[in-house]
Amino acid sequence: MTSESGYLLDNRQREAGRRFDALAELFDPWTLDHLDRLGPATGWRCWEVGAGGPSIPTALAERTGPTGQVLVTDIDTSWLTRLSGPAAGPIEVRRHDVARDEPPGGGFDLVHARLVLVHLPDRAEALRRMAEAVRPGGWLVVEDADPALQPLACPDERGPAEELANRIRRGFRALLAERGVDLAFGRTLPALLRGAGLHDVRAEGCFPLTSPACRELEAATVRQLRGRLVAGGAATEEEIERHLDHLRGEGMDVTTAPLITCWGRRPR
Repeated sequence: MTSESGYLLDNRQREAGRRFDALAELFDPWTLDHLDRLGPATGWRCWEVGAGGPSIPTALAERTGPTGQVLVTDIDTSWLTRLSGPAAGPIEVRRHDVARDEPPGGGFDLVHARLVLVHLPDRAEALRRMAEAVRPGGWLVVEDADPALQPLACPDERGPAEELANRIRRGFRALLAERGVDLAFGRTLPALLRGAGLHDVRAEGCFPLTSPACRELEAATVRQLRGRLVAGGAATEEEIERHLDHLRGEGMDVTTAPLITCWGRRPR
């Protein structure tokens, strides 16, 4: 996705790669553990929606094998170029808008999206299209954030550094809300999947309290949005620099919004 679609964190900016790497370190083990529970097996046909970076498509291709297929789509595929070509094996990269374009045909054993729908104004339509693309017996897995469930950057606000981090996080949430992001979207996923006709719906949350990847994700996000944060009054340039300096150390416990993972099966 890009800023043209209303997405605040433009994938074309330099910091996007650092954000993808940090998100992969934080959430890939969690995501793949849940996908492995459902099966991704040899010969499966998978659709990775709004992939952003290459880590999950690559892992899916390893699981489905040469007889499977992994279709990877995004509005902006600039970070997915190394997945294209003969060396990519069963991976196909395609530019696609899940909320506006017709879903790929043929039916999928697995359709997966992480941190995609919460940013889309037409998120309900996108989810409906994804659910329709699942074949009978197949699975839809949607993972999205719920910043309202835990809104702080530093839940243990023990001093000025943490107070500043939480003020900047409030500014970030305000920018998201201005772009139409539903800050309580993650918790709605079970009802949405059931409403889309899926059965065996379950959901769990991932809440990494602190790690180097949490600090790197925070720093990359703040660097990417620093102009908007300053213009919106969340912090001064000097305060942004001070916050980034705090993030370079190990003394600040920074977290992310909880990631809600929800899955459901298309009835046979």
